[in-house]
Amino acid sequence: MDKIEKIDDFYKHKLNWMPDSIRKEIGHFNVLKLDPFVGRSARPVPYRRRDYYKITLVIGNSKVHYADKVLEVQNQALVFSNPQIPYKWEQIDSIRSGFFCVFDQLFFHQYGNLSQYAVFQPGGIPVFELSDEQTQKVSGLYERMFEEITSDYIHKYDVLRTLVFELLHFAMKMQPSAKLDKQPINASQRISALFLELLERQFPIDDNHQTISLRTAADFAGQLNVHVNHLNRSVKETTQKTTSQLIAERLLQEAKILLKHSAWNVSDIAYALGFTEVTHFNNFFKKHVQLSPSGFRNV
Repeated sequence: MDKIEKIDDFYKHKLNWMPDSIRKEIGHFNVLKLDPFVGRSARPVPYRRRDYYKITLVIGNSKVHYADKVLEVQNQALVFSNPQIPYKWEQIDSIRSGFFCVFDQLFFHQYGNLSQYAVFQPGGIPVFELSDEQTQKVSGLYERMFEEITSDYIHKYDVLRTLVFELLHFAMKMQPSAKLDKQPINASQRISALFLELLERQFPIDDNHQTISLRTAADFAGQLNVHVNHLNRSVKETTQKTTSQLIAERLLQEAKILLKHSAWNVSDIAYALGFTEVTHFNNFFKKHVQLSPSGFRNV
């Protein structure tokens, strides 16, 4: 496991000094420099990836494996890590420096739902290449975080939340505005949106959520209390894909994630994804990837 993904309990004492009542009220937040955690003598990076959201400024070229995608950082980038989507870094010896802040949803209690932001959504853009000028601005935000977190100001956590939001919106303004345009929602769009929400709600598969319950168009139609034909027509009309295609694509994505980022064996993964026989899972995976699950894991 790589050094940026490899997590232990190092530094957790920085937050654990607080009484439980206070910690539960403000949630978790910390900001750190990346320097001690890259290079030949790198230390393990703190915080488990499934426990925290993370926003990282990386200076230097590298690659990040994010879910089932591989995204390359040419010079410097702002990277958003969703605690529910596994990731790992490659070529970390080429990373020169940077910063990262970590926080949980509780830190934003009553301030908004982090999952509503595209940078933290499964289909969102998690990596933003920055110019030298943009890197200077983002570095300034992290420096302000260091100043605030060590200050005695009674409302410093409100300021820190504001700085995190600045990072969020700084990145999201770099996305094409067309993605944010609101369109009138008709009945088909509503049904499709509910279907996609139900589909995504079943993931990620982990130790606390080990199996999915909805696998077919009929399963989803029953949950939504609509006829399966109506669901299929609505989904096809709004996405140009069939319901079965979308289910298969999401199952395949999760299968790739589990094969690359978990120690589960193939039969456990097949069961978790709702396949009654391992051979059915093997055939499904090979049909779409042209590799067996074991072959894909070992590539």
